[in-house]
Amino acid sequence: MSHPLTRVLTLLELLQSNARLTGTELADRLDTDVRTVRRYTAHLRDLGIPVEAERGRYGGYRLARGYRMPPLVLTNDEALAVVLGLLAAKRLGMGTAAPANAGALAKIERVLPHALREPLAAMRETLSFTANAVIGQAPGTGVLLALAQASRAHTTVAISHQSWRHEHTERDIDPYGVVFHTGRWYVVGHDHLRDSLRTFRIDRITSVTSRADSFTAPEGFDPVAHLTSTLAQGPYRWQVEVTIHGPLDEIARRLSRSAVTLTAQPTGVLMHARAERLDGMAHMLASLEWPFTIHHPDELRQALKNLAAQLTAAAQRKPEEPPQ
Repeated sequence: MSHPLTRVLTLLELLQSNARLTGTELADRLDTDVRTVRRYTAHLRDLGIPVEAERGRYGGYRLARGYRMPPLVLTNDEALAVVLGLLAAKRLGMGTAAPANAGALAKIERVLPHALREPLAAMRETLSFTANAVIGQAPGTGVLLALAQASRAHTTVAISHQSWRHEHTERDIDPYGVVFHTGRWYVVGHDHLRDSLRTFRIDRITSVTSRADSFTAPEGFDPVAHLTSTLAQGPYRWQVEVTIHGPLDEIARRLSRSAVTLTAQPTGVLMHARAERLDGMAHMLASLEWPFTIHHPDELRQALKNLAAQLTAAAQRKPEEPPQ
């Protein structure tokens, strides 16, 4: 390896990328000896970077937690992963209350060397997405992190919540999981006030306070499945039941699970959905490549006939004929 300063910076990169490494492991990575590793760690401490050393058979070196962020050293692959993650999060509406995404991207680009900054800037300026951008409903950073921590630790929390009617309530919940879905953050869990399983939009939660109580989540509970099922049962005008004669996995990839529920059947896949307008449901069914059987409502059959008539007229229309 080249100049000792390069080795010191490489040592910092290794410590940032690993929770703990022994002196022998570091010496092998740096192509040097353990004594030199000790000297390099001393150089990092002189620069104010808190490197901790643990003695003994299972000892090693690590960066101290909770002190301050040391100079961040990223490889080309790591820098690309961070930039792509920030760009994707912005596109998905996966933001928080503060403009943290843009600030983080600006800081990373500002400290990168020119040889890496220019290609990443080109990536940011030329990258396109096939999906439309989502306008997110940003929650408070502290609220989001507190709910995630409580979910992992199985700790009950008190929340201040504002409903869509702007009604404020104080309630305790057992958070089973945090879910991000189409631009919005949700927490799913047991609501002590209603004594039932509930879903709350996190951007409507103004504060979170940890309680001393702990809880046990139901075995095998899937927050994503519960959320999508709940959203699919929204207050719509029509209840639709259709059997789609095709494979479940492929049908599920084509249909949003927030709009429908799918159940495998011997003859195909039973789809339950809610719809405000049946013409939109007719368009969705017509876009599928598999045959289907309508169970109800009967009005959906007429909506499909109307769509078929429109398509037939379009197929027969001559270029010089205006649409009727």
